[in-house]
Amino acid sequence: MRNHTELREFILLGIPQTKGLETVLFVVFLSIYIFTLLGNLLILIAIVSSSTLHIPMYFFLGLLSIFDVFFPSVTCPKMLFYLSGQSQAISYNGCAAQLFFYHFLGCTEGCLYSVMAYDRFVAICHPLRYMLIMKTKVCVGLVVGACLVGCLDATILTCFTFQLTYCGPNQVDYFFCDIPAVIPLACADNSLAQRVGFTNVGLLALMLLLSICVSYTRIGLAIMRIHSAEGRQKAFSTCSAHLTAILCAYGPVIIIYLQPTPKPLLGAVVQILNNLVSPMLNSLIYSLRNKEVKKSLKKVFHNAVLTVL
Repeated sequence: MRNHTELREFILLGIPQTKGLETVLFVVFLSIYIFTLLGNLLILIAIVSSSTLHIPMYFFLGLLSIFDVFFPSVTCPKMLFYLSGQSQAISYNGCAAQLFFYHFLGCTEGCLYSVMAYDRFVAICHPLRYMLIMKTKVCVGLVVGACLVGCLDATILTCFTFQLTYCGPNQVDYFFCDIPAVIPLACADNSLAQRVGFTNVGLLALMLLLSICVSYTRIGLAIMRIHSAEGRQKAFSTCSAHLTAILCAYGPVIIIYLQPTPKPLLGAVVQILNNLVSPMLNSLIYSLRNKEVKKSLKKVFHNAVLTVL
């Protein structure tokens, strides 16, 4: 891709309208990033260490925790690097890689939410056939399909963005390389790339959200048919954490990519919520609202204390 441009690097200007707040932002974002990594790693440890959690629901939750470790790691380390006073430059290929992995991981995680919604639908609407339907081959196939969709989506977006000629200026008025910030710097006509980028991301997010709504509509109807209040409460509690995580993930994406004229500051705030806060909240949501995960974590900590003593 470098043969199509005279630029060898871009300059990330950071979050708009925050000049002079670099130290404060560094401390806040570093704290959130560390908490995100630790929280999701603890969920992984809880799932791996407990044999009772080796079922499809927790298989998908473990994968979500893995993605929640890698997703903020695409943008956060570089942002922390220049907030600490280091160089704000990012190479041309580094910028392309950042855009690719951001959309690959983001899209794959979005597909995984749809898969998790389908898993809950099968568990609640077809409980007696759950393990037969959600067998290992099916679970692995759904995850591979999600990764392929994410890879295809990221490849299309990256190719359309970096097939354009970039000959200057090279200052990206954002804290990482994303389509709305990079495409306006192109010297050539960028209207097609803009349409492809915004339409592809926005419509894909809406399609995945629609599939989740279909699953949860059928789940809701099934819960309403449960006669006992205790049964309804139990069924609802297994889905509430997932629904909360979905709202945290899809809200920012739809706000960013369905705006006709996105505002830099609003876009940056929403992206921070999407990049850093949502992965952190996922670890809290699934650990605090899931009794099995909490029970497994207590057992892990208990065993760790005994080992130390």
